[in-house]
Amino acid sequence: MLDDTFTLKKLEIFLAFMKAGTLADTAENLGMSTVSVHRAIHSLEEGLKCALFRQEGRLLVPLPSALVLEERVLSIVASLDDAVKVTRETAGIYSNKFKLGALYSLTLNTVPRLIAGMKLRKGDLNIELTLDSNEVLFRKLKSVELDAILVSLEPGFRDDDFTCLPLFNDEVLLAVPADSDLSDASPLDLSDFREQTFVTLKKGFATFRDSYRAFDRAGFEPNVVMEVSDIFSLISMVSAGVGYALLPRRVESVFENKIRLLPLKGMGDIRQNISMVCLANRERDPRILACIAECRTYSREL
Repeated sequence: MLDDTFTLKKLEIFLAFMKAGTLADTAENLGMSTVSVHRAIHSLEEGLKCALFRQEGRLLVPLPSALVLEERVLSIVASLDDAVKVTRETAGIYSNKFKLGALYSLTLNTVPRLIAGMKLRKGDLNIELTLDSNEVLFRKLKSVELDAILVSLEPGFRDDDFTCLPLFNDEVLLAVPADSDLSDASPLDLSDFREQTFVTLKKGFATFRDSYRAFDRAGFEPNVVMEVSDIFSLISMVSAGVGYALLPRRVESVFENKIRLLPLKGMGDIRQNISMVCLANRERDPRILACIAECRTYSREL
């Protein structure tokens, strides 16, 4: 059994001495005194209960036992370094893997541009993308399953556990089929649609939250005939005439051949505040710093 005198620090001093060859050179390389180096080596011998060196004048000459210890300790230190690296990578810290979460609708423009920019900043970065609802993405961020997320924040959102970087604001509009005869000449009154059918995203999505905020302001409970799990399915349902929906403006340019987005009277303040969010205690991670820098560039360009 090894006692408390056998420490990793002393092994590091031993390896430094084996490389340098003299007490003076070892002390200079480590920024220690020669007395401290000699004491550490002697303490190792006491802990091992065997000699490692023989004295020849002022020199310590390694015995076969020292050469064997050097070989094995080098292997142990390499294994320990690997263990630390693997442990951090498993926890998502300081690896070349970056786990980004985002809303489905942000894959139309925002996500591709951010990923392309991050790859230019850190070419070795392996980015994994997870698409889900606001609710699920926040849950995965808190459990460190994701490094950063692109989500819609409530107005005035503030939480010291998170670092938030605003990207842009997006208004919520009425989505109708592309061939609808509804006019976009002036804002529509949502209350005029109380007898119509609607399709929505499921609970937990930002667009679900904002839709029901608008319905509540319009003073009616919508006749929802279908709830879906992604915005692309929602757009297909609107295009097919299954029902109307409330959608953010960012989808319009991509799906203008399928749907039209019409402004609503008195709903201008119902907006989605799209932001990048990470855990505050991890914002100095180099991968997250690269994401923050790219998000700032993207926001300035907008």
